[in-house]
Amino acid sequence: MITVVGGGLAGSEAAWQAAEQGVPVTLYEMRPARPTAVHKTDRLAELVCSNSFRGDKLDNAVGLLKEEMRRLGSLVMRAAEASRVPAGAALAVDRERFAETITRAVSEHSLITIERQEVVSIPASSERDPVIVATGPLTSDALSADIAALVGERHLYFYDAISPIVLAETIDRSKVFRASRWDRSLGPTCDVRRAERGDGVPAERVRGAGAPGLDNDGQGDYLNCALTREEYERFYDALTTAESATVHDFDKERFFEGCLPIEVMAHRGRDTLRFGPMKPVGLIDPRTGREPYAAVQLRQDNLAGDHFSLVGFQTQIKWSEQARVLRLIPGLEQAEFVRFGMVHRNTYVNGPTVLTETWQVRKRPTLFFAGQMSGVEGYVESSASGLVAGLNAAALARGETVSAPPRTTAIGALAYYVSHADPAHYEPSNITFGIMPPLQPAPRGKKLRNLALSERALADLDAWMRARTLVHQ
Repeated sequence: MITVVGGGLAGSEAAWQAAEQGVPVTLYEMRPARPTAVHKTDRLAELVCSNSFRGDKLDNAVGLLKEEMRRLGSLVMRAAEASRVPAGAALAVDRERFAETITRAVSEHSLITIERQEVVSIPASSERDPVIVATGPLTSDALSADIAALVGERHLYFYDAISPIVLAETIDRSKVFRASRWDRSLGPTCDVRRAERGDGVPAERVRGAGAPGLDNDGQGDYLNCALTREEYERFYDALTTAESATVHDFDKERFFEGCLPIEVMAHRGRDTLRFGPMKPVGLIDPRTGREPYAAVQLRQDNLAGDHFSLVGFQTQIKWSEQARVLRLIPGLEQAEFVRFGMVHRNTYVNGPTVLTETWQVRKRPTLFFAGQMSGVEGYVESSASGLVAGLNAAALARGETVSAPPRTTAIGALAYYVSHADPAHYEPSNITFGIMPPLQPAPRGKKLRNLALSERALADLDAWMRARTLVHQ
C-alpha cells in the first residue's frame, strides 16, 4: 500500500502512476475539510496561479518535458489535452474541466482510495508501504514543522503571485486585436494529430473553435491591448505608486524570479515591463501596421471563452488598486474582474541536501517528496516529479529496483538538478536545456541545437522505458 499526501498535480500524478503499476494507493487531500487561502474548490489538481502549462514544441525544454510525460502515460498531460484552450504555441487549459478530468479519473480508479482529511505529520513508511508527500507550496503549518524536523534543514521559502482574470464580455473589442506573437500558433494540424492519436482533444478544438462573442479571424490565440507611449507612462506611474497588500514576513520576502509580481518588475526600471510581460515584439497592430509601444496579452482561461487572464500580470497590490490601475489598459476601461491577483507563500525544501534523483529522502528512502515543495517550479515540473515518485514508490512496494530516467532526458535532468545543485545557493528551477548535458558536437543555431537535444532525450527515454519493462517482466 502506498500513501500519497496531497491531491495537487504531483500527488494526483503520483497516485495514478502507482495505481497503474498495480499497487493500491490511499490519497489524502485536506480540502474541503480544511481550505487554503487560494483554492476555490475541493477538486484534485486545481490550478490557482495560471491556466498555462507553457510551451508545447520540442524546440523548448518544457515542450520536451511534456512529450516525455506523454510517453510515460501521464494523467496530467492526458487531462490537459482534454481541456485545452487556444494559447498560441503554448498548452493552456480550461481550469475547471482540467480539475474535473483529474478528479474523475483518480476517483474512479479501482486501486485508489481518496481520504478527505488533513495529515498533520508524516505517516510511517516502510519498503512495502512507502509514502509520498506532495502537499505543495501551501503545506500546513503542522506538517511543515514535522518536515522541517525530519530533514534537519531550515525551510526555504518565497512568495508566489497569481494573475488577475477578466470577464470577456467586459473587454472593449474595438480597442484590442487578436494575434499570437510572431503569428506563432500550434494550429489545427497539431490538434488533429493528437486527436488521431486518441489524446482526448475535444472535436471543437480540432477545428479551431474560438471564444463566443470575440473576433475569431484565425489570426492568433491571444487578445492584445496596445499601448502608446503616453498610455504606457500613465500605466507605469499608477502601478509603481499603487498600494501593496500586506505580506507577512515582508522583510524576508523572496519571489521566484520566473514569477515576479508585475510591480516588483516595474520598480527595476521604467522600461523593464516593455522587455517583459508588456513587450510588443512580434505583435503587429492591424490598425496601424506597426508594433505598439507596449502590449498586454490576454489569454483565454476556459473553453467557454468567457474568462481571460492577463499574461504575466501576477501581482500583490490591493484589489481596489488593481481595479484602478488595470483599467488604465486600453480595452479594459470597463473590465469586470472575475479574480484579482494575489500573493501566497510557497514552501519548499533544499533539494540537494534532502533528496536523491529518485525523489527519495536521503535519510529515509521509504519516503518521497514530490511537487513544488520538493524544490521544482512549475505545473509541468511538479507533475513530472510526481510521475517519477509514483513509479519508484510502486517499484519499492513490489520489491523492485528504483531508478531515475537518464540525465540526458528533461525529466532526468530535472531530478539531477534537484538532487545535485549547489545547496548553499539553491532555488527551485523550471526545466531548461541548460541543466541537460550538452551535445558533442552541437549543431549550429539555438533551434537546431534544442531539437537535437530533444531527439537525443526521447531516444534515451525510450531505451530507459524498454529496460524498465524487461525488469518488470
